[in-house]
Amino acid sequence: MADETIGIVGAGIVGLATAREIALRRPGTRVVVLEKEREVAVHQTGHNSGVVHAGIYYAPGSLKADLCVRGVSILREYCQERGLPYAEIGKLVMAVRQDELGRMENLYQRARNNHVPELRKVSKEEIKELEPHAGGIAALHSPRTAITDYPAIAREFAKDIEAAGGEVRLGFPVTSITNVPGGIEVASGQDRVRVDRLILCAGLHSDSVAGLAQDKKAPRIIPFRGEYMLLKRERTDLVRGLIYPVPDPRYPFLGVHFTPRVDGSVEVGPNAVLALAREGYRLSKVSLKDLAGLAAYPGSWKMAAQHWRTGIKEYRGSLSKAAFMKDAKLYVPGVGVSDVVRGGAGVRAQALDPDGTLVDDFRIHQVGRITAVRNAPSPAATASMAIAEHIVGTVFGDVSAT
Repeated sequence: MADETIGIVGAGIVGLATAREIALRRPGTRVVVLEKEREVAVHQTGHNSGVVHAGIYYAPGSLKADLCVRGVSILREYCQERGLPYAEIGKLVMAVRQDELGRMENLYQRARNNHVPELRKVSKEEIKELEPHAGGIAALHSPRTAITDYPAIAREFAKDIEAAGGEVRLGFPVTSITNVPGGIEVASGQDRVRVDRLILCAGLHSDSVAGLAQDKKAPRIIPFRGEYMLLKRERTDLVRGLIYPVPDPRYPFLGVHFTPRVDGSVEVGPNAVLALAREGYRLSKVSLKDLAGLAAYPGSWKMAAQHWRTGIKEYRGSLSKAAFMKDAKLYVPGVGVSDVVRGGAGVRAQALDPDGTLVDDFRIHQVGRITAVRNAPSPAATASMAIAEHIVGTVFGDVSAT
């Protein structure tokens, strides 16, 4: 319906891409983005590794796979049009043990089903041609995997929204969502915005904001902090492209890897430790409210019972640089503790079901005229423009919500 006002809660890359899609594709619709921070892309988008994933990992037919493959192509084109960084430096997914070769073969078949461009198997000798300092006995090479600057893309999306007549309202932490006759009222203290439809893209706070809209409690967001080391500048020549391990299919995390950034730095990591606050970018940041919410949720205890051994190993790496670098040395044997300094950290909004299952695909709930994005895991940044198309289709009745 023309002349509607659509509200979007959250100015991360998914919320901004969605607002931009509506503003550009539905003339006459007013779009207002509501964000609690004083700038866009502060949380998951602002702490992203910058990798543009090619679609290697995701189950064929899943939303992750479909939206990633579509998202890469339109994101690449957007970056080229706007002069934003986009470098296809390639990725090696590397096996370092014999028992990983079967998983690597399964990954290869999955990637072929997802039509990952130019993917090929490479031998130990070919690994050395691509990455002279790398270890590994075999690998998959994805030459089209790229790196970019997601905060810069998010800022560009915000400019597009405003140029199309929309608004990005910063410093607006949502405190209530109320259905009123003919619409929805979103409040931040005494400040109120009335909209016809509302889309929630609240990332780390997606479950609590959805609760304000009377959505169901599950899945719950469990914050995992990912900590990075940085190669010293004089050692960045150890790595040319992205070097990743063969992932363990039991976990949604990809393991410690080497990630060149568009600024010339190279990150090593991340680990994955339970954060003690939703915005717990530092080990010292603790939120009693967030911890109480974790303790009250049955899925937290079931997850802990399943994965406590992995959790202990990850915390070891958090506390000890030597333990952190032990896995990294399997992939680049020449790198050591003296070659790195501690870098930054991000917090991943991991959705968790009541039975302790880590949710691996996108989840979108519909609550009347409110659409709640309850889980938007990696590759959400890569797929952001395709996710926006999907959400807009859902909101306006073209695609069924999942």
